[in-house]
Amino acid sequence: MCKKLFFAFSIAVLLAMVACTGGPNPMTDQPNQDGDVAGFFLGLWQGFICLFAFLVSLVNDNVRMYEVHNTGNWYNFGFLLGLCAFVGGCAGACSS
Repeated sequence: MCKKLFFAFSIAVLLAMVACTGGPNPMTDQPNQDGDVAGFFLGLWQGFICLFAFLVSLVNDNVRMYEVHNTGNWYNFGFLLGLCAFVGGCAGACSS
C-alpha cells in the first residue's frame, strides 16, 4: 500500500511540474515601447540584479525581473550567467 501511495504521489508531483514548464514567448524579437529589444548584455545585467528587481516588483507593478521583449536564447544565456554570477553558481555550493 505504501509503495502504491508513493508511486501515485510521485506521478502527481511529476504532472504538476510538467504543467508549470515554460512555453514559447510570443514577444521575442518584438520591440518594447522604447523600440528596444533586450540582448545578451542586458540579460546579463538583469540576471545580476534580479534579486533587487524582485524586491522592487513586490511594491511596484511597473518593475519586472525578466524582459519579455528579448532576443531569445542569447538573452536567456546572459540572464542565466548574470544570475549565476550574483548567487555564486557552482563555486558557492562547493565552498567549505
